[in-house]
Amino acid sequence: MGVLCALPVGCLLALAAAFATKGSAALTIGARAASSTATTGCQLASPKGNVKHVIYVQFDNTHFRRDNPNVPSDLEQMPHLLNFINGNGRLLANDHTALISHTATGILTSLTGVYPDRMGQPVSNSFRYFKTDGTTRTGVSFAYWTAPLFDPAGTTTDTTPTMINENGKVAPAPWAPFTRAGCDFGAVATANTILENTAIDIPTVFGPASPEAAEVAANPGQAFADFVGIGIHCAQGSATCSAANNGKADLLPDEPGGYSGFNALYGAKYVDPVIKPSGPMTDLNGNVIQDANGHVGFPGFDGMEATVSL
Repeated sequence: MGVLCALPVGCLLALAAAFATKGSAALTIGARAASSTATTGCQLASPKGNVKHVIYVQFDNTHFRRDNPNVPSDLEQMPHLLNFINGNGRLLANDHTALISHTATGILTSLTGVYPDRMGQPVSNSFRYFKTDGTTRTGVSFAYWTAPLFDPAGTTTDTTPTMINENGKVAPAPWAPFTRAGCDFGAVATANTILENTAIDIPTVFGPASPEAAEVAANPGQAFADFVGIGIHCAQGSATCSAANNGKADLLPDEPGGYSGFNALYGAKYVDPVIKPSGPMTDLNGNVIQDANGHVGFPGFDGMEATVSL
């Protein structure tokens, strides 16, 4: 097993593990945490060709160095994680933390590999934006990769992409290199790679007149559990994201080199039956995964404890 562990000096801890195993290949990207399904054509270009699975776990606001020399750092207070890193890999502490360092900006910087001025979220988790009349309103950083600006106060005429890059286009998506290599890419609660809300993301992905949009209007709590927070971006031709499994077109209109013929599953309503056809999904303690109000599906971003995400 080969393991790569990278820890930003200030804000974020990212743990990536590449497992050399036999069998079909899978990509797991995560957490906020994640998982994925596999395709037989997955080809990850590792030096010896042995990498079959990639697991990426993202921790928010986890410090490597001590802020107070007399108080153990976050990582020192997580001995199981620290021992895992010490026993299996290398600790890289020369990461350049993005400024302003906050949840969305930090995670998206890690996922994209570029500073936030090149992926649209230099200020997070919320920001002010100008309307055409010169007044300002609040935008929120958490929205699906191709969604326009998300204003939780209501509709806006500003269709600027949430993930806008320095060229005025949607920034390259982190799953595209993997799906192009024939790998399925699963994500749980991983910033903007899955649906983050039901207001702007549902019409962006499913359409404003879709059954999913109708569910949002009729039962918003269940719709959030059904469609937000979980997804699989599939390789071309992957049966996992077939129309029979409610796969939808995975549209990245500005992706360098083009991106067509790819499908994705959005939400626990469509992902869970692929993972566990007998349903419902349960956590490591055998409890049905649901939110605080009993909606089965995604338990909410604050409900993604390790027993659930793993």
